[in-house]
Amino acid sequence: MAASLVEDRWTVRDRATGKRVPSAVHGKGSRWRARYIDPQGKEQAKRFARKVDAERWIEVQRAGVLRGDHVSVRDARTTVEDWCQQWLVAYGTRKASTVRQARTHVAQIEAEFGPLALVDVKPSAVKAWTARLANEGKAKSYVYALHRRLSQIMGDAVHDGLIPRNPCSRRTSPGAGSQRPYVATTEQVWAIHDAIEAHARPAILLGAFAGLRVSEAAALRRDDVDFMRGVIHPAIQWGDEPLKTETSRTSIPIPRELATMLATDEPTIVAGAYGRPVGPWQIERAFREARAKVAGLPEGFRFHDLRHYFASMLIASGLDVKVVQARLRHASATTTLNVYGHLFPDADETSRAAVSAVLAMRPVTASTDTFTETTMP
Repeated sequence: MAASLVEDRWTVRDRATGKRVPSAVHGKGSRWRARYIDPQGKEQAKRFARKVDAERWIEVQRAGVLRGDHVSVRDARTTVEDWCQQWLVAYGTRKASTVRQARTHVAQIEAEFGPLALVDVKPSAVKAWTARLANEGKAKSYVYALHRRLSQIMGDAVHDGLIPRNPCSRRTSPGAGSQRPYVATTEQVWAIHDAIEAHARPAILLGAFAGLRVSEAAALRRDDVDFMRGVIHPAIQWGDEPLKTETSRTSIPIPRELATMLATDEPTIVAGAYGRPVGPWQIERAFREARAKVAGLPEGFRFHDLRHYFASMLIASGLDVKVVQARLRHASATTTLNVYGHLFPDADETSRAAVSAVLAMRPVTASTDTFTETTMP
């Protein structure tokens, strides 16, 4: 950092006498002007009413240069609203549904922090915001998603050099909350299958016995299924949209019986009148009507819960977490364990059995397992 300077704007040095005399801006605006040359060779300047404030600002800028997190004066004036709009432009290359969700989150962030400069968003303000949203009755998952979005936006601002550090961290995170999905019984799954409209029954089979999401089931084409070998190859979501992740393209093996039940002459596996494709909303509507006819199902039971049934069936059959991850097409086994970890066999009992088996293998010796009885004289 080049030499910095704090100068009095209200006075200038008279060349003839060498004394300081009032300048042309005497009494106009802040008196003290602090300036320095940043690491890129540009002059940065700011005015202050007090000399001590100007000197303190210079010291802060010098410390930022030494730490490597220096922010220019111009960048420090960038507001949250301005940066969010710029960020959305770059984020627009993603899927339309992903961008729509981001815009919804950004609207909430702008409503809270919009006029503030990025550098003025403090961790305490972030924590207070998430706490207030929780107190207003917002779902834990929604508050957590908003915090993650703000962290993503602020992280990109750090990467661009607009702020020195991200105000979001684990300390400000509200926590995602725990979710244990309702797992239907096999009898309930077949009851839904029998109660739903005939054209939607293949969707139930795809959800419960292949783990497809509703948009994937609605878009599954006949050509995406190898009926002879018994393999489903998910390729697109409804509306010719790409799948959720690249891992979602993983092939799913199915038994020959299920392949036979899914066989059709129509272009799509789930087809309505005259062979027309059936949209996700039509499947969901038919699912809600069928759900009401099945005893024991909670009111909030969704089509996606058939995927939970599929996972529980695999776990109950003894498949390990990596196989379950592959069949559910999760990008990470961590995701599988976070959602379905409670369904795996009881770790306490398995560890207890392991220790018990080792103890049983201990050799019997006179010194450890027997004692000599002595008789008092």
